[in-house]
Amino acid sequence: MTRDEAYKILTTYLKNPNLIKHSLAAEAVMKALCKRLSANPNPEDENKWGIVGLLHDADYEICKGHPEEHGLLLFQKEPNKIPEDIAYAIKAHNYEYTKIMPKTNMDWAIASCDQLTGLIVAATLIHPDKKLASITPEFIINRFKEKSFAKGADRNSILRCETQLRIPLNEFIEISLRAMQRISNELGL
Repeated sequence: MTRDEAYKILTTYLKNPNLIKHSLAAEAVMKALCKRLSANPNPEDENKWGIVGLLHDADYEICKGHPEEHGLLLFQKEPNKIPEDIAYAIKAHNYEYTKIMPKTNMDWAIASCDQLTGLIVAATLIHPDKKLASITPEFIINRFKEKSFAKGADRNSILRCETQLRIPLNEFIEISLRAMQRISNELGL
């Protein structure tokens, strides 16, 4: 599957510009995590991980109000178009509802970084200049520790970076932030 094919599927089902930006952020973070977690990352693997990030929320708007279908409904709409390993990671990213457990590093990476990208955006939006370039990993870590900040960001999902991916939280935040900073223009931040 090419990135262009994945983007076309994404924009067929997802119309909210902020959700599309979230998908772009997840794509960038997943590519960075592929580099970090793969012994010999290659462009094909990075592309695959990126597509998982890009498509993980493609069915979000059409599943509104039915979280148990999120991550599954896309495959009813697009049968046999998405490679199985990518499809599995997408289904597993919402495992609390789908009951499809992450197995691989790719599966756990999207399950962990999904919530973190939202927390990084929320932290950026409270910063005086609202620019990703101004944000430091320490700023994100401090916001992470504030339980009242970005309450919707599931910290337990983010913390699974340590147990499932063996990446310390500080490093996970830094990798994710740097990846998002590289596409700050696309994210409008």
